[in-house]
This record gives sequence, C-alpha cells and structure tokens, in this order.
Amino acid sequence: MTDLTVIGGGIVGLAVAWRCRQRGMRVTVYDGGADDAAWYAAAGMLAPAGETSFGQEALTALMVESSTRWPGFAAELQRETGIDVGIDTRGTLAVALTGDDLAEARRLWAYREEHGLAVHRLPPSAVREREPALSPRLRGGAHIPDDRQVDPRRVVAALRTALGAAVVPHRTAEIPPGPVVVAAGLGTAALTGLPVRPVKGLVLRLSGEPGLLRHVVVGHVDGRHVYLVPRADGEIVIGATQEERADSSVTAGAVLDLLRPATELVPDLAECELTETVVRHRPATPDNAPVLGRLSGDIVVAAGHHRNGVLLTPVTADLIADLVVTGRPDPLLEAFTPGRFA
Repeated sequence: MTDLTVIGGGIVGLAVAWRCRQRGMRVTVYDGGADDAAWYAAAGMLAPAGETSFGQEALTALMVESSTRWPGFAAELQRETGIDVGIDTRGTLAVALTGDDLAEARRLWAYREEHGLAVHRLPPSAVREREPALSPRLRGGAHIPDDRQVDPRRVVAALRTALGAAVVPHRTAEIPPGPVVVAAGLGTAALTGLPVRPVKGLVLRLSGEPGLLRHVVVGHVDGRHVYLVPRADGEIVIGATQEERADSSVTAGAVLDLLRPATELVPDLAECELTETVVRHRPATPDNAPVLGRLSGDIVVAAGHHRNGVLLTPVTADLIADLVVTGRPDPLLEAFTPGRFA
C-alpha cells in the first residue's frame, strides 16, 4: 500500500484524500485545524451556467463535467457517513430588476446557450409564479435547471468523518518527501511558488421562515450582482462580493452592498435576522482557473479554484486521484497544469 500526504484539509484536499484512499492508498491529511478556508464561507452554488465567463471555454467544460458528478459524489458520501450534504436539484432563477440589468443578463444567457447550457427564459409573471417573494418590479428572468446547490459545511463534515484519524491537525511549512498532493488553498503559494493570490469575499447569513425562497436566486440589481441561497431550515446565504484585498475586516458598507440589492429583490428579507457575517479569501490564479496536475517529481497540485472550489470538488478529486495512482494525466487536466505559469 502506497503512502500519500495531502497538504490542506479544505473541501478539495479532503475529497482528493478520500478518493485516493478508495483507490488503495494510505493517506495522511495535514489540516491546520481551523475553519479558515474559503469553503467555510461558500454558499455552495453548483452553477456551471452561472459561473461561465467569456473566453473560459476549458474551465466551462470542467465545471459542467464536475456538476454532472455532484449527485453521485453526494450520494456516495452520504452512504458512507450517514451525513446528508444538502444537495438541491431544483435549479436556479436568474433575475433582472431593471431594463439595463435585463440587457446584461440576456448577453450572458446567450453566451451560455451558445455553449450548450440550458437557460429557460421567463417573463416576470412566470418568475414570480416560481418565487412569489420576489419583487414585482422585476423585468425578467430565466430558470437554469442544471445549476444546483450543496451545503459545503456539511460536505466537509462528511469528508472528515469518512477519513477519520487520517486527518491530522498539523500545519506544515514545507513539502515532505514522497508522493504529495498540495491542496493548501492560499498556502499553496508559499509551499510551491505558484502565483496563488487572495481575493476577499464577504458572505452574510440570514435566518427566516423556511420556504421564503425555494430556488437559488442570482440577481442583477442596478448593475450589481447578488446571489441568495436558501437552506431547508430557513437560512439564506447572501453573497457576491469580490475584492483584491487580503484583510479580513467586515465593513458596514460591504454589508450594505449585499443587503441593499438582496432586499430590493426580496423585500421580506428585511424582516430576517442577520446571524453571521463571514469573510474568507478565495485562492485565485492570474487566469482565475485552478492549478491541477504534476508540479515536479512526486508533487501534484490541486489549488487555485477561486470562486469554483465547491463546484469543482468532485472532478478535481477524481482527476487528481487518478493521476496520483496511475501517473497518467486525464486530457481534462491539460489546460490547468502548473507549467502554464513557468
């Protein structure tokens, strides 16, 4: 049985370790022991259509592939651990508040349709039929059936349960000898020299009546983007901030920048309790795509997932585990190798 060290106990590192152990490896995960990584704040949107951007065809293909793997990944993890990771398959509603917002949304929807992603456009009345709590001022929207959500905190809890004593509360400042997967998020830069930088994001959590929203809602509101992710227990996660900063302060202005568009879309949110404000830093690369593949010798990297760490978890875990076990990279990894930053 081959030994493998995984540096990083976030959602990606844990999933890689789980898959490698299933393939017969003896795995040790070095985890810093704190919930200070990006996954802890993440809303858990599995949105290949929603996250598709112009000029990122290879990343879009990877996101679509990972999204198709999520239901099986979640079901397998639940069978092994008994933990329901909260996957929801009702799809996402993308909505626009003004005429200008609708024009911007339609441009993105057209791009996604060109890449074979399902986008079902809806008039305002049909949008509000699906979600009556939405503002009557809406100009239009679309149902994106293949965009889902999952609860990242439950996923991490399940992966930690599955791996048990293999997860060691130890933070390492150097790469040990032997086969190693570096999945250390922002710590990957110091360990490998790869250009992984912090991108600050603020997420709010509100507590309200269960059923206020049934779908994930992605809104265009007076030129701002905001997302609302409802949980079954009435929690609603609100986010979309993105700043090229490394500090962890929560400012009143940043909170307002999320609450204003959120309450414009769903006025009843103003009556919900604000239960949590969380800042975490997404690990991003110069091209905002992940670093996946062999760095040198026995060192493999799985980091730099930026906004898409949760979405890309299943495909990253499968591809990296296969690479570690067989030594052969899947063609899907070609666009994301560490060598592109040499």
